[in-house]
Amino acid sequence: MNFLGCLLFLLLIASFSTFSNALTDSEVAYIAHRQLLTFEESGKDQSNNNVDPNLKFENSRIKNAYTALQAWKKGIYSDPFNVTATWVGPDVCKYTGIYCAPTLDDPKLNVVAGIDLNHQDIAGYLPQELGLLTDLALFHLNSNRFCGIIPMSFCNMSIMFEFDVSNNRLVGPFPRALLCWKEIKFVDIRFNNFEGCVPPEIFGRPLDALFLNNNRFSCSIPPSLGNSTVSVVTMAYNNFSGCIPHTIGMMPNIEEIMLAGNSLGGCFPSEIGNLRNVTVLDVSGSGFVGSIPPSFAGLKSVEMLDISCNRMTGSVPEEICKLPALKNFTFASNFFNGAAPACKSSKDVVIDDGNNCLAGRPLQKPPKDCDPKVVKPVDCSKDVCSAAPVHSPPPPAPVHSPPPPVQSPPPPAPVHSPPPPVQSPPPPAPVHSPPPPVHSPPPPAPVHSPPPPVHSPPPPAPVYSPPPPVHSPPPPPVQSPPPPVHSPPPPVVQKPPPKPEQPDVVLPPNLGYQYSSPPPPLFPGY
Repeated sequence: MNFLGCLLFLLLIASFSTFSNALTDSEVAYIAHRQLLTFEESGKDQSNNNVDPNLKFENSRIKNAYTALQAWKKGIYSDPFNVTATWVGPDVCKYTGIYCAPTLDDPKLNVVAGIDLNHQDIAGYLPQELGLLTDLALFHLNSNRFCGIIPMSFCNMSIMFEFDVSNNRLVGPFPRALLCWKEIKFVDIRFNNFEGCVPPEIFGRPLDALFLNNNRFSCSIPPSLGNSTVSVVTMAYNNFSGCIPHTIGMMPNIEEIMLAGNSLGGCFPSEIGNLRNVTVLDVSGSGFVGSIPPSFAGLKSVEMLDISCNRMTGSVPEEICKLPALKNFTFASNFFNGAAPACKSSKDVVIDDGNNCLAGRPLQKPPKDCDPKVVKPVDCSKDVCSAAPVHSPPPPAPVHSPPPPVQSPPPPAPVHSPPPPVQSPPPPAPVHSPPPPVHSPPPPAPVHSPPPPVHSPPPPAPVYSPPPPVHSPPPPPVQSPPPPVHSPPPPVVQKPPPKPEQPDVVLPPNLGYQYSSPPPPLFPGY
């Protein structure tokens, strides 16, 4: 695939988002505005008080479904196949595209369990009343013209299993309601206009397939990608930047990864070679540099490998072209200046090496474009994206012993009276009594302050002296012995002084299911 081929391929992929009858920008804005006007204030419940009291419903959940579907019908502005013409009356299980089944918590109770309106070309928005469908496990809405956002009320669909709203005109950040679903297995939101960052939490859900391609997502790919249980993940044709996270090599079930058409960069992390079960790896057109890592020889199951339309240099190693399962290898539109003989022709592998710097091969770049001064090869051993992540040492364990003496100046001590304890009233005034006996635990001594003179008379009662400032904590107890006493031992005081407060101790901080319908093809020829 040469440069022109890459460009045409990107244009073709971009045109997929206009597969259905296009809405003008003003129509999209109008529909989205109508959606926002219908949203109730936060905290209010969607009410079905307006339901005709003469209608008889099988149960309360069917009544809620009636309320939700009638609100949705009001939010539909174009229905070319007249699908919603049957959405009349209390028997919602007979509505076109609506499927009922016994609920999981009561086999005798019939509920709306699935909605399938794929390829109906309906234009409208998703009302928040759809959150009343709490038993919904399947929601198929691909290839329509729905606009606006996915309401947060979708969080109430707690047993959602398969969610497909691909190929619409939905907008806003990544729909946070999806993070509420604990049983979700299949998420397809591709070919919309979602933007912003992908929340790391989505890779902690028990997903088997995650399709995010052809949106406007940005930021970097979260390292939590390595925790994902998906077998297929497509993040192609967004605006992701930064490096491929090193955790990619930890994905346990991954078989297909598509990261093409982003603003990533740097060298490939060597951990990609750990993906021994991957059959499809497409990292084309994403600004990668450097050479092919030797670890790519570990991709023992890969059948389709596409690294085209990047700025890679060096030579294509023979080990890559002789991978046991390889059927299609595209490394066109790079700056490779060498390739092993097995990488130039093979009867078992379709190879595209055009628009490189390979001597003697057809359809290569002109020599001036291959000059090292123009190409500027990158040493991946010094590249931040390929270097092994540096693990900082763990923080030290909390010390349970008392902290060392504070180095800050101690609080000013009164001249004629000892400081009373903080956070407690001053002790009763001692009546000419000196300190307690030597054999009792020593009282806390102020840090840096000298002992009181031995021959001075006993201090007067601290009745009229103001307490010292309490803006700083009292000094910790000092483990040194008490000052020597040269006078005879004093008599025992009738009431010992209160003990100082001890410093706080710091503590260390199935659903077996087969997908009802396969997702629409991601790219032509896949």
